[in-house]
Amino acid sequence: MKKKTARRLAPALALTIALTAAACGGNGDGDQAGDGLSGNVLLNGSTSVERVIAALAEQFMIDHDDINVTFNPTGSGAGITSAQEGTADIGLTSRALRDGEDGVNATTFAIDGLAVIIHPGNPVQNLTLEQLYGIYSGTITNWRELGGNDQIIAPIGREAGSGSRSVFDDVVGVAEPAHAQELTSGGAVITAVATNPGAIGYASLSAINDTVTAISVDGVEISNETLVNGSYPVARPFILLTQEGTTPSPAAQAFLDFVLSPAATEIIYNAGVVQVN
Repeated sequence: MKKKTARRLAPALALTIALTAAACGGNGDGDQAGDGLSGNVLLNGSTSVERVIAALAEQFMIDHDDINVTFNPTGSGAGITSAQEGTADIGLTSRALRDGEDGVNATTFAIDGLAVIIHPGNPVQNLTLEQLYGIYSGTITNWRELGGNDQIIAPIGREAGSGSRSVFDDVVGVAEPAHAQELTSGGAVITAVATNPGAIGYASLSAINDTVTAISVDGVEISNETLVNGSYPVARPFILLTQEGTTPSPAAQAFLDFVLSPAATEIIYNAGVVQVN
């Protein structure tokens, strides 16, 4: 039996990330978990959970050589619908369920912080929630008003239905954000901010790289520590969803149990989020 590792499919299949067996030579270990499980587990939902789910699925498939885990990053709304309708074994959302989004069993497995990001050339180091409201409502339009350069502010946001947008808008208190751009992934937001000196945006802490600067919010820097102690204000849950009234397959249940177990703690932490016990 060949050992499995996670791999990203070609860009042409950007909306589907399949975590499948890699032909890297068999090691003869077989089912390391020793439970004899096999089958497929289909996950569907929030694009923001991609990094942590990929890391968890990789380890899970190493431990369970006969189980294949596939993740379709289609957005939080689609993840909720797929769990409600049973078209996926497990749905994933990066926002709390709303009124009417019933018919699912929901379990929060991690807390993620949304980093507020600016161009590295921008000297601003901290913004308050009130200032973020001013930016995203369109009442603050120049970085000069915030101690920065004489530069028009370009507020970058996510598309309607995004879990990231829902959380950010709720925390900041903006009902109808005045976006300069609305993009469909955190990676796209990071790229837009990195290439525009006047831009500001938000993205998952786990996705941030050195092409942008993550600033403090209300004087608190974003980190795993400030997410754990609750002092960083722009945070959201990562939630596992299954269809209410049905029993997950043995393979899907094994994956759920793994994600919630101590064995997943370090994997989740290394992906830039914090496990919820």
